[in-house]
Amino acid sequence: MKRFASVFGLVAALTLGAVDTARGQDDAAKKNEQAAEAAKERDQAKAQAVRDDLQRLVPLSVDVMVTRYQGDKKISSMPYMLAVNANKLGQAGPALLRMGAKVPVPTIAAPPGNPAGPAGPMPGPVNYQDIGTNIDCTAKVVDQGFELRISVSDTSVYANIQDNATPTVGNMPVFRSYQSTNTLVLKDGQSREFTAATDRVSGEVIRIGVTLRVVK
Repeated sequence: MKRFASVFGLVAALTLGAVDTARGQDDAAKKNEQAAEAAKERDQAKAQAVRDDLQRLVPLSVDVMVTRYQGDKKISSMPYMLAVNANKLGQAGPALLRMGAKVPVPTIAAPPGNPAGPAGPMPGPVNYQDIGTNIDCTAKVVDQGFELRISVSDTSVYANIQDNATPTVGNMPVFRSYQSTNTLVLKDGQSREFTAATDRVSGEVIRIGVTLRVVK
């Protein structure tokens, strides 16, 4: 009887030990599963934070100044301001500015003694020529500040500086055009000259300056 009791006690002890072992293994498995789930959630949160940082928009104010010189004399200075959004992906979309007018241009030159315009009737049908300034700008966040890609085009009617008359060819007005595209890297509050060019007909020098500011 005592031997049976001893055997029974041994079996019970072994059974309890096996149960405790299995329970411990289940608890360890659950802890490992919980730790893996927590690590997965942390990784997902980090990845989302990276995506949010890449897509985070930084509002910018970009000032563009188009200035014309005749020698050392400043003839005109035209300021423009664009609100531009930047992010690290460079996919915030462009800021566009279109400002100008349409000039009537006769399709047939006026005969001598019958000039077109205010001094006389305009002969035949006319076409309309766009004049004015177009500015396109996109921005991207980079380690050195902001990368701006700017395109500036300008079309206007030539004017004689001396008597403010419009030079013509065959009684037709003469137009001049200018276009330049460049990429600049600027920091907050920094200014830089975009480009400078000389008009080969009038001798005017066109200078374009850009100033960038972060909107607080």
